[in-house]
Amino acid sequence: MKYDNSSVRRQDRLLEEENAMDLLRLGEYGVLSMVSPEGGAYGIPVNFVYDGQECVYIHCAPQGRKLRCIAACPDVSFCVVGATGVVPEKFTTNYSSVVLSCRAEVGLSADERMHALQLLLEKYCPAHLAVGAKYAEKSFHRTEIIRLRVRSASGKCKRVR
Repeated sequence: MKYDNSSVRRQDRLLEEENAMDLLRLGEYGVLSMVSPEGGAYGIPVNFVYDGQECVYIHCAPQGRKLRCIAACPDVSFCVVGATGVVPEKFTTNYSSVVLSCRAEVGLSADERMHALQLLLEKYCPAHLAVGAKYAEKSFHRTEIIRLRVRSASGKCKRVR
């Protein structure tokens, strides 16, 4: 993955690459933004897992609007926002965020789909891995996995005391 902050307008608010990767690893949810085949934009918050290299995985139902959007235009944006905090006396907000430019892919092998589900379980349900694995196997036929192959990433933050 190419981490490139050169196009960020506020160069004084750059998020260091290490912190951006931490945010990708630890972020609770992200917003997947796509182009709708009917026209217009479609953005939706989703749980996700970053594989630590170049892919983000998202699970969903085997049919639906996300998949229709991806079929029509697989170029997507994915944004993760870290902890925020309004600083009212300074009329601003502390935040960190990372924005990814990605190519969305579906139709993955069964092995890769199960691997993605295992990664999601490890991230969101680490104390329930055995039960989660059984649940994933039972619901596997009704679960699609979207792989976001990350082309580039950039990050911003603001820290005011």
